[in-house]
Amino acid sequence: MVALLGFFLLLLQLGPSSCSNVYIVYMGERSPDLQPALVRDAHHGVLAAVLGSEPAAKDAILYSYRHGFSGFAAVLTDRQAARLADWPGVVRVVRNRVLDLHTTRSWDFMRVKPASSVGILSGSRFGEDSIIGVLDTGIWPESASFRDDGIGEVPRRWKGRCIAGDRFNASNCNRKIIGAKWYIKGYEAEYGKMNTTDIYEFMSARDAVGHGTHTASTAAGALVANANFRGLASGVARGGAPRARLAVYKVCWATGDCTSADILAAFDDAIHDGVDVLSVSLGQAPPLPAYVDDVLSIGSFHAVAKGIVVVCSAGNSGPYSETVINSAPWIVTVAAGTLDRTFLTKITLGNNSTYVGQTLYSGKHPAKSVRVAYAEDIASNNADDTDARSCTAGSLNSTLVKGNVVLCFQTRAQRSASVAVETVKKARGVGVIFAQFLTKDVASSFDIPCVQVDYQVGTAILAYTTSMRNPTVQFGSVKTILGELIGPEVAYFSSRGPSSLSPSVLKPDIAAPGVNILAAWTPAAAISSAIGSVNFKIDSGTSMSCPHISGVVALLKSMHPNWSPAAVKSALVTTANVHDNYGFEIVSEAAPYNQANPFDYGGGHVDPNKAAHPGLVYDMGTSDYERFLCSMGYNSSAISSMTQQHATCQHTPKTQLNLNLPSITIPELRGKLTVSRTVTNVGSAMSKYRAHVQPPPGVDVVVSPSLLVFNSTMRRLTFKVTFQAKLKVQGRYTFGSLTWEDGAHTVRIPLVVRTMISKFYVNA
Repeated sequence: MVALLGFFLLLLQLGPSSCSNVYIVYMGERSPDLQPALVRDAHHGVLAAVLGSEPAAKDAILYSYRHGFSGFAAVLTDRQAARLADWPGVVRVVRNRVLDLHTTRSWDFMRVKPASSVGILSGSRFGEDSIIGVLDTGIWPESASFRDDGIGEVPRRWKGRCIAGDRFNASNCNRKIIGAKWYIKGYEAEYGKMNTTDIYEFMSARDAVGHGTHTASTAAGALVANANFRGLASGVARGGAPRARLAVYKVCWATGDCTSADILAAFDDAIHDGVDVLSVSLGQAPPLPAYVDDVLSIGSFHAVAKGIVVVCSAGNSGPYSETVINSAPWIVTVAAGTLDRTFLTKITLGNNSTYVGQTLYSGKHPAKSVRVAYAEDIASNNADDTDARSCTAGSLNSTLVKGNVVLCFQTRAQRSASVAVETVKKARGVGVIFAQFLTKDVASSFDIPCVQVDYQVGTAILAYTTSMRNPTVQFGSVKTILGELIGPEVAYFSSRGPSSLSPSVLKPDIAAPGVNILAAWTPAAAISSAIGSVNFKIDSGTSMSCPHISGVVALLKSMHPNWSPAAVKSALVTTANVHDNYGFEIVSEAAPYNQANPFDYGGGHVDPNKAAHPGLVYDMGTSDYERFLCSMGYNSSAISSMTQQHATCQHTPKTQLNLNLPSITIPELRGKLTVSRTVTNVGSAMSKYRAHVQPPPGVDVVVSPSLLVFNSTMRRLTFKVTFQAKLKVQGRYTFGSLTWEDGAHTVRIPLVVRTMISKFYVNA
């Protein structure tokens, strides 16, 4: 109490500043001796002392974080924020940031059968006892994907509520959607009051843009027969855990923005409400803030400490290295992979040559052939040739484009088929052929057809257009092609490792389907002026792969309710596939294609059935993450406040390397190095596991002991792995694996090593 009064006196001395901003005052773990109401009152008291009155404090405070952790968001001057940052008990004062969203066949592709079938995961009851919290743009509750037919009563442990608002009230919740809240104070503090006249949005948990509805139905949607997107991808749509419950936390708005103050408030509520899984398809692009400055890291840390598995998207900045985000070791970070499905159409030229391309356009085509023109030949007067070639915005001559299909070529500066479509449409063209590197990610095009082809086909069509006086083209109807493509592959856009913040923590952790995913959509969001609204839509991104893993986690938590978040992550990573559906090693979409590695997909592509029975897990708890934070150089008092445990940081160089992750990543191997791991037997009590090593090229690897013997009293065993560089040369990252096998289980972890010859070497 004396310290708190001193705190108040200090705040009274803080002077005004000309600039006020939203700040998050993070004060670490909430003391278990203080009730949430008392914590809230203390926060209000702090602001009243700063601002001089209770009314001023009520106007300034945005959120009081008092359930999962302690802190508040408020409008402060820069000077006030700086003084608060130095006060004992305040872990961090963080400026409010704006984060971005990362925007069916997939469950059959992963061999997760519907609830009526019997399979390895049948014991999960398809997640009925699991509660998935979704931080996104809200939900469209009337969607057939959110029916609660056959689902039991809401779990008694649930403490959440459905908050009423614009076109949303308690009747919109049911036994499927059991909670719905919305957070806008941080957004409006940054941008001013939301003007729903100019921006189509609902001041409630109702989804105006579709992203949140899509992710929620991917994770936990009910079975919906005859689901399709304008005739494409027709079939039964369902989520991975179709009987799991959904708790909706709307933190992102129709502008695409999500503020950190709102996100942290949602984490705080979700911890209090009692979710089992948090699905978070959003994040902040590099450069990455420190873990103690990042609200996703802070919120997820406290959630994981309470046993909640937090699943986040890896980002859409691929295929470039070091672009992965949401890289804290306690988070499950998800990359995006492809399916064995695509959408093809026939291209017929005026000389009767035919080619095949990919498209999502299912509208009407002209009954006869139309003229096709090369974009560079119909450029506007002031356009650069390269801009015109790729159909960059404003680069085409509208008079010459009108009524033509335009052939565009992807360039380094303009890679997007969607940009080309908008350029041609504004210039009154009637279609686009977009030549690009090979990828299964098909751009959306609704008003005019857009057919994507590779450079070889594009070059052949270009040769035809330049050799004919009146070149023409005709498109056929699009067809869904299923089961005839090799998959999965790592999507081109999926962000890659290593982590730019903590390279010894392998990220991403796992890959899941994230390309051309069919899921529920909000009919409030017209996808084009010609089409209007739809109930299901195809979309791509790590935003789509993230809820796939969230659904799998819900199934695993139903089967293994006592597993820690680290055990769940381990089960996913150690049982993942590194081979595609034809038995070949998974490849990565890039330019050119190459064999995928752990920086592309972590442990591999998720195998839900194997993850249900992993045999061994690499487990961890809060104390392990505490040591990790110490190794990152954060001070002991800040970590103690964060964890509510006394932390005495001992800076040992191998702390990060010995973090009990289901992977071993050594960014700088000089000579010889030994690291340790501990495994917990979750399979048969009497079992023997033998080690099999595939060493990274240029490195010798020895495991000791190489035989692990478990019994009813010996469930946890530790082993050491020694790495020895074979060549004294400056190396690049190389990849291998360590696998434990007992005849019934294969427990595989990636080995990632880069040899170094000088600590002064700078990677160019």
